[in-house]
Amino acid sequence: MRKYKILILLLLIIQRISAQDSRVIKMTPEQIEAQFLDQNLELIAEKMNIDIADASIIQAKLWENPSFELGDVNLWTTKAQRNTEELSPIIGKSLRTQFSLELSQLIQTARKRGKLINREKVSKEIAIQDFEDVLRGLKLELRTSIQEIIYLQNYQKILQHQEDLLKGLIQAYKNQVQQGNIAKNELVRLQSSLLEISNELYEVKTEFNEQQKTLKTLLNFQPEVSIEIEETTEKLLKDPQNIHLEQLLQNALENRADVKKANLQIDYSDKDLIYEKAQRVPDITFSANYDRASGVWKDYVGFGLSFDLPLLNKNQGNIKAAQFAKKQSEFMAVQQMNLAQHELVEAYNNYEETYKLSKEIEKEDLTKDLDFMIDAYTRNLKNRNISMVEYMDFMEAYKENKQTMLTINKNMFIQFENLQYAAGVELK
Repeated sequence: MRKYKILILLLLIIQRISAQDSRVIKMTPEQIEAQFLDQNLELIAEKMNIDIADASIIQAKLWENPSFELGDVNLWTTKAQRNTEELSPIIGKSLRTQFSLELSQLIQTARKRGKLINREKVSKEIAIQDFEDVLRGLKLELRTSIQEIIYLQNYQKILQHQEDLLKGLIQAYKNQVQQGNIAKNELVRLQSSLLEISNELYEVKTEFNEQQKTLKTLLNFQPEVSIEIEETTEKLLKDPQNIHLEQLLQNALENRADVKKANLQIDYSDKDLIYEKAQRVPDITFSANYDRASGVWKDYVGFGLSFDLPLLNKNQGNIKAAQFAKKQSEFMAVQQMNLAQHELVEAYNNYEETYKLSKEIEKEDLTKDLDFMIDAYTRNLKNRNISMVEYMDFMEAYKENKQTMLTINKNMFIQFENLQYAAGVELK
């Protein structure tokens, strides 16, 4: 019986460990980006605007519905009235009455329907560029979040290592204090340092949770899931010296979605102006009507047409507004092109400076030396070969140097993503 209880207990422990592990998903940056393109709700919703624009084009191609009217129905017509005795009955054998029917159809003139279709087609192109612009912005947010999480994961490991070293030292110093071999103030100094490290680790974990929230929202993941990013082989970022800024400036004007959208807005305003000018020409309504027994003839069939007389309203206001909208869109297009070029130059300069700094640090190759030295300093402190002050100074220098290297590496990748965002193209 006891064996069964132990077995059940082991199964429960294994099940709990498996449940905990299932809450952590390990993904590479490439896998995260693939998941983002497939599952991001904002992208899915934005893409529907293209379908909405397609529907608007379909609607613009449709003709107006014909209009049918039944009128002048006289249900009280009797045989005593004029001519009614000569009318054939409508319902049954006795109901004889007069009525009129009219069928009319609106015909748009001046090719209004075709001009409206052309305008809506430009609207669809604008919707496509809106989608591309949202995709570009969300990609930057996603990749920035990935780099932030990688930085926080690595910085947590550094702080955790320091925390573990201090905990081991504190335990050893407690034994020495109890034996009266060392003064208690040294133990207090270690405990104070541990408290600072633990507090910083808490702040880093809080920031990590915030970045997790951002990333999981972008990927449409369940809230209880945690994502651990596995760093793949180091990405080869382009050397700024191999990037031709002048060519990149030209590419930005051709490829950036916001610039293309601004130029399309000019085209849309031009098409809208053409459409509004066509509205000056009145539409024509053709009609055919049938009148039974209300006039001179028992069965009268007639045809007609009607249209507005453009004497007072020639659509002057809408035409004027469309003209101003066209000029406005031209100014905004120039402004957007200037903004794109300034953003690109700023992003290039920032990336160039960060890249240089990162390469200078790589030449020094301090990572392995720092990791070796912190363990050596800890051993020397235990053996009383160095003072507490020396150890604490090195601990602080170790943390600051490691954090600086992680920060510069993170910033280099983020600045590169900012450069790609400003250029509107992938530079990898």
